Amino acid sequence: MRLRLGWRVALVTVLGLGGAAWDRESAATAPGQAPVFSYWHNWTDDHGVSHMTRCPVRSFDLKSMSPPADPQWQAHQPPGGAQVVFTVQPNGWNGSWHEDPKVQWIIPLSGTWFVEAMDGTRVELGPGQVSLGEDLNTRPDAQGRKGHLSGNVTPGPVTLMVVQLAEKPTVNQPCRFK
Repeated sequence: MRLRLGWRVALVTVLGLGGAAWDRESAATAPGQAPVFSYWHNWTDDHGVSHMTRCPVRSFDLKSMSPPADPQWQAHQPPGGAQVVFTVQPNGWNGSWHEDPKVQWIIPLSGTWFVEAMDGTRVELGPGQVSLGEDLNTRPDAQGRKGHLSGNVTPGPVTLMVVQLAEKPTVNQPCRFK
């Protein structure tokens, strides 16, 4: 299933699902204090090596998405077009080494999957955790690995929501979305 909409709308929709959509360690520290949200960024350095870095988002404002609805914390990102793709990875799925096809937000909806960058960093992501795939400028290493390795961790299928952005990939810019 594919939908076309602004990627900010898609991400706000997913992150607005409630507590389950927040990274387990992201939360406001006190009533009225803005939350800090974290995502994992799979980025490429100047040498063509991919890395996974945990990135904070702190640019939240408390306001209504559509008055008269109550205010909620919002962190708007740069506007742009997006393609939403829902994927279901079959039991035991293994993505082999590959680059992301586009700059894309990846949000597990059910099950747990992993991403391993060329630098050896491996991150497991479950429902509501968020990663930004942007390893489009990698170069093969001595073992011929390029991009990242990914696959299912939990038994059974893993369902992902992928929001592919109309963004040019960057190099050496970890945590570029704040």
